[in-house]
Amino acid sequence: MLRHDRVRGTDLLLMPERVVVLRGSAGAVLRLCDGRREVAAIVAELAERFPDGSGASVATEVPEFLGRMREEGWIR
Repeated sequence: MLRHDRVRGTDLLLMPERVVVLRGSAGAVLRLCDGRREVAAIVAELAERFPDGSGASVATEVPEFLGRMREEGWIR
């Protein structure tokens, strides 16, 4: 489960017997993982939301991040 900790001002990924503190835009990325969007759609949405000229980095960093999350078994 993805939750926002108001006290710490950060997003948390809650799992059985584990809490992962998400930094930066990790929470925004995971909120888009709804089981319907493909990685390319998530990248496009984030590039639109954050049009600061870092589209190339979003296109590489988001798939890498999601791949690591899958490897850890934190997302499917």
